[in-house]
Amino acid sequence: MNIFILASTILLASFIGMAVKSSKRKHKEEEQRFWARERAANSVRRKSLDSLNYIKIPLDKLPMDILSEDSRVAEYQSIIQTLATQPVVNLTGFSNTDLKLEYGTANITPLTEYDQNYTVLVRTLQQWADVLCEAEYVYEARILMEFAVSTGTDISRTYYKLADIYASRGEFSQIEDLIIKAEALRTMNKKTIVRTLRESYQ
Repeated sequence: MNIFILASTILLASFIGMAVKSSKRKHKEEEQRFWARERAANSVRRKSLDSLNYIKIPLDKLPMDILSEDSRVAEYQSIIQTLATQPVVNLTGFSNTDLKLEYGTANITPLTEYDQNYTVLVRTLQQWADVLCEAEYVYEARILMEFAVSTGTDISRTYYKLADIYASRGEFSQIEDLIIKAEALRTMNKKTIVRTLRESYQ
């Protein structure tokens, strides 16, 4: 075998071996940090949840009288009305460990419920808005989606549909505001949302 090829093969094998060892070491360190945080989180005592940013659903400002005869809309309105009586908190981007460290292990069940309520809220708002858009109640759909954005939703369709509405009305400053709000999200979706909005409405 050519000496140059042999040397190159040895160097490549050494490089791969070092890369694998480095990757394993980093993974092990990350795992150790995770379990250290988890142990610390499990020892945190219950704390008050009064400081949470509870979302109030403004039923009086939502289009509750539009298309209420439609079975889908009636279902969405019923869900929203039920959620208005329950604690709703956007905890997107926070892990269970984060929540336990901040509020105590004993609070993880109610916090999970609050976050699940939020997920149902923003999904239902978008589904409701889609039906209204189909029926050409664009203004009313806009109200729903703007409320969703104000709560920090990371549903990309909400941002894209709103941007389309703003663009159709020449309200490009509203799209800039939308981008700013998207940039503040605590989710992996935000990069895609921001990039898509910027590329579509430069």
